[in-house]
This record gives sequence, C-alpha cells and structure tokens, in this order.
Amino acid sequence: MPKKVFGNAAVPLSPAVRAGDFVFVSGQVPADSDGSIVAGGIEAQTKQVMENVKAALALAGAELSDVVKTTVWLEDARNFAAFNKVYGSYFPSEPPARTTVESRLMAEIKIEVEAVAYKPE
Repeated sequence: MPKKVFGNAAVPLSPAVRAGDFVFVSGQVPADSDGSIVAGGIEAQTKQVMENVKAALALAGAELSDVVKTTVWLEDARNFAAFNKVYGSYFPSEPPARTTVESRLMAEIKIEVEAVAYKPE
C-alpha cells in the first residue's frame, strides 16, 4: 500500500502521512505559524497543540472526529487536570483512545501530542 506524505517541517519528519485508510500525525508541539512556542501555561500550549493536530489532519483530508488514538507527553504530570480540560473540549463526544505520560521533552515546552486517525479514502 503506497503512502502519501503531507506538509513540510523544519525537521526531518512529515506532519501527516496517509497509509491506506489511516492518517498518522507526527507529534505536534505548541508552536504557532511562525514556529515560535506560544506563551502561557499548559492551557494555552494545549490549545495550540490541538489546533496544530487539527491542521495536520486537514492536510490529509481528516478531522478530529476521525482520530482513534492519541499519545500525549506532558512535561509535568501536575498539569494533567488543566491539560485534560482543554483536550476534552476538542473531543466532546466519543473521544479517542489515549495514552498520557510524563516525560522530559526535546524543547522547552509543556506538551506534545501525536494522533492516529481512521478516514477511509
């Protein structure tokens, strides 16, 4: 099955890759359109990350309602409740399966989210 790559990134990865009926979204960080990390706490960063996930999905013709699995890395587990409130607003019904872990991240950010969507071609 051929894969289709969508978007470009400043690093060696594709924001979204379609493999058959699945869309894989690379880990999204809280960077705005010019690449700057958004100011603010976990709420602002979670909102930006989820908007970036939504944009990456759109490149491959998918949307948040097509997401079946996410993986979330939080820089500090104490931010879980605040993160969860914002994250939940993006999945008001039938949320995807999710794994959430605390982890040291590769940049000075509070959160990273990757997603897998199922969207038949």
